[in-house]
Amino acid sequence: MTASARSTATTSSATPTAGSAATARNAGRGGIAVLGAKVFFVLAGLVQQTLLPQVIGLAGYGAFSRILALVNIPNNVVVATSTQGVSRAVARATGHEREAFRATMRVHVPLALLVAGAFALAAPRLAAFEGAPYIARPLMLVAIVLFMYGVYAPVIGLLNGRGQFTRQAMLDVSFAVLRTAGLLVVGYLFTRDGKSGVLGATLGFVAAALLIVPIAASMAARSPAAAPSPAPQPETRAALHYREQATPSTILARLAPRTYLTELLSLAGAQFFTSAVMQVDITLLGRFLSHGVSSGLSAEAAAKSADEWVAVYRACQLFAFLPYQLLLSITQVLFPMVARAKAQGDEAAVRRYVERGARLAAIACGMMVAVVAGLPSTLLSFAFGAEVAERGASTLRILAIGQGAFTMLGIATTVLASIGRERVSAVIALGALGGVSLACFVLASRAPFGASQLQATALATSIALVVALAVAARAVSTLTGAFVPLATMMRVLVAIAALVVAGVFLPRFGRLLMPVVATGFVCAYVGMLIGTRELTKADLTALRSLRS
Repeated sequence: MTASARSTATTSSATPTAGSAATARNAGRGGIAVLGAKVFFVLAGLVQQTLLPQVIGLAGYGAFSRILALVNIPNNVVVATSTQGVSRAVARATGHEREAFRATMRVHVPLALLVAGAFALAAPRLAAFEGAPYIARPLMLVAIVLFMYGVYAPVIGLLNGRGQFTRQAMLDVSFAVLRTAGLLVVGYLFTRDGKSGVLGATLGFVAAALLIVPIAASMAARSPAAAPSPAPQPETRAALHYREQATPSTILARLAPRTYLTELLSLAGAQFFTSAVMQVDITLLGRFLSHGVSSGLSAEAAAKSADEWVAVYRACQLFAFLPYQLLLSITQVLFPMVARAKAQGDEAAVRRYVERGARLAAIACGMMVAVVAGLPSTLLSFAFGAEVAERGASTLRILAIGQGAFTMLGIATTVLASIGRERVSAVIALGALGGVSLACFVLASRAPFGASQLQATALATSIALVVALAVAARAVSTLTGAFVPLATMMRVLVAIAALVVAGVFLPRFGRLLMPVVATGFVCAYVGMLIGTRELTKADLTALRSLRS
């Protein structure tokens, strides 16, 4: 290589080009759109989860939570794997997105049928494992949701890979409305007529899934293909080689069913374990509660008591999962950007995207954890009433810390998958699943029935997730050269700890004051980060440029 060539290559890798700036600007705007949709989705979820216990009763809400915990494991795998797999295939196939999408659908539709059929067959055994045979019928019905998601998620992947994040956000909002209406309206109608509210809510969920698929297909069919991003000028050798190889024949060769399925299964492994980590604690808790309830009660009373405690834990999960749900927008934008940069051999861009994305995620995650862990009783009382707050406040304070760790674990495994290290991601997620399961069996299965079992489950989950995050952070740092900067991590942890300690001494606030107090916690958190110089004028400038 000549001196001038070396100079050109160095300059191109060190300085963001016009193309990378346009990509970053588009991703930033798309991130805002997806984040806005996620905020709406979460708010809609809060509405439906708050009203559902009033519609079908606290015990009915607990039974429905058992159903969701079991179906969400394969459901999340189908959604995340399909979205990421199609997104990556489309992102690699610049100019040939529709050919790539059609090739992926030849794999996803049969897979959706297979997964849905297997779940329907396994439903009676899953209900027996939970010690709740009365949920077997609704479990069989939600297999329909699995199939519909298997068709819907690839469409989301198409929009994501094209960088059409606004359309993706519109579908998120549409489905949030449909699902909320289905759960509440159909559940209410069944309960009013003296039928099972759990079965009614399940049918409403199925109806929403059936409706969103044609809406998504219509939107994708009417959307024009995204214009390819400007090529970096001047190009590195790796980027030039990538562009020369991105022909229809090479793209479709990589998407041959066997080749694509192998890649998809690698993604699915990591996603399965990650999804199972999200649900294994409440699933095992349901089993422990059903087997630990007093033998002096009738079968109906025992089931009602166990389901009510499951409902309390689910209410805690609802708030503890907020950081993960909202920060999914970062993973959905980060994944195609990192995947494209890796495919082009631009290691500097990979490192830059990972460090910026992880730092932003850590700051945002810390803010939400500080509010939830600092005000657990106030939040639960606001959404579910004083009884649930009394039963679950201590559990939520513990669980919020653990799920904050899980949120950052999700960022780390997304990065690993996007750079082609799906197996490493899967091994880490498997370790987290094993750790949570083992800790729950050791701590929760032996705890007294009720609140003690909930607190033990939350503690076991949190310990295992913090350990898994440490392992994942090390792996990402080794493979990409970046993750959350140590200084950022320490400042965020100090701010969280200060607000949690302050929250211990505060009383429970009423519903009118809750938004005011929560806003005060957010301002205090931001103030501490400004005071420690974690947030500076450079961050404000970046926000202003993003807005423009």
